Amino acid sequence: MDKKETVREIIRLLDKQYPMADCTLDHQQAYELLVGVRLAAQCTDKRVNMVTPALFAAYPDAAAMAKAEPEDIEPYIRSTGFFHGKARDIVGAARIVVEKFGGVVPDNMDDLLTLPGVGRKSANLILGDVYNVPGAVVVDTHCIRLTNRIGLVDTKDPKKIEFALREILPPERSNDFCHMMVYHGRAVCDARRPACERCVIRHLCGYGEQSAVKDA
Repeated sequence: MDKKETVREIIRLLDKQYPMADCTLDHQQAYELLVGVRLAAQCTDKRVNMVTPALFAAYPDAAAMAKAEPEDIEPYIRSTGFFHGKARDIVGAARIVVEKFGGVVPDNMDDLLTLPGVGRKSANLILGDVYNVPGAVVVDTHCIRLTNRIGLVDTKDPKKIEFALREILPPERSNDFCHMMVYHGRAVCDARRPACERCVIRHLCGYGEQSAVKDA
């Protein structure tokens, strides 16, 4: 079985395991996801989802956020950590969205990367979850860990992983695959103690096959 066949089988099996796998940051529009993913740096999605309702009630769109000063939104986001830098980036990004893009969060990688605090991971998340762009690959810590353990890639470099996965993932399922990696990474394939004994893709995973030999 080559990597393309392997990854299709992984998707099939994880589809059954996590049929509702999607972005764990609450959002209704691109602007909300843009803000949420910046707040999620060095913070849990659960915590971000606790602070964004009040933030979005006060600043419901990019136009409203663009009129704020960073210190205006710091009280809303303080508990997410590193709030000075996050506030600066969020307000700065909103101003660029308003000034350069007519208040609409861009739908392409090049323009998204011009926004403060937006890297390829954040851009791919917006492209895949909001704009349904085929081939969007979100490389977070779960994706890095699991794809290396499985044997789909052999690098910890996020950009190299993104492009390597894009070569083997079905474009229309690439976004789903990345969400499944998050769910599976949290539920089964833990960083320290992966529960290979209850993993549905163990037979497709290099690390899982090695642990099976050890258990035999």
